[in-house]
Amino acid sequence: MTTLPYRPNVGAVLLNPAGLVFLARRADLPNAEGAAGGWQLPQGGIDAGEDPRAAVLRELAEEIGTDRAEIIAEHPDWLTYDLPPALLGRALGGRYRGQRQRWFALRFLGSDAEIRLDADPHPEFDAWRWGRLSELPALAVGFKQAIYATLAEAFRPFAAP
Repeated sequence: MTTLPYRPNVGAVLLNPAGLVFLARRADLPNAEGAAGGWQLPQGGIDAGEDPRAAVLRELAEEIGTDRAEIIAEHPDWLTYDLPPALLGRALGGRYRGQRQRWFALRFLGSDAEIRLDADPHPEFDAWRWGRLSELPALAVGFKQAIYATLAEAFRPFAAP
């Protein structure tokens, strides 16, 4: 058991008007076209003193080039995951055992043309698509599957068009 802390983090379940969720392929796993682990939801760290609701909109702008969304729900619990032993001391700057996450469901208010994965000089994602919320757990890397299953169930009512 590690004594490293969890990194404070927010995550976005971004839903379009048709009720589909934004899925992004990690740029560091470009050959994972349909494979588990290659796709995830936008997420990122919470800056010191930052409100999680502001952080999730900031992270959207940084990772997908737009924050044209409104928060429609917030998961009531902080969800955590631990990194697998092979990633401890390497991932997340080697300073954390995993992440403690506050998740939000958001309704996308923009157009697909506004989504720009190249908005950041070091893009985290190299491809994106709209998918069904129920797809989330099967697309996630193993150590995030439980969280994605929780999100798919908790935010299912918001995935209707």
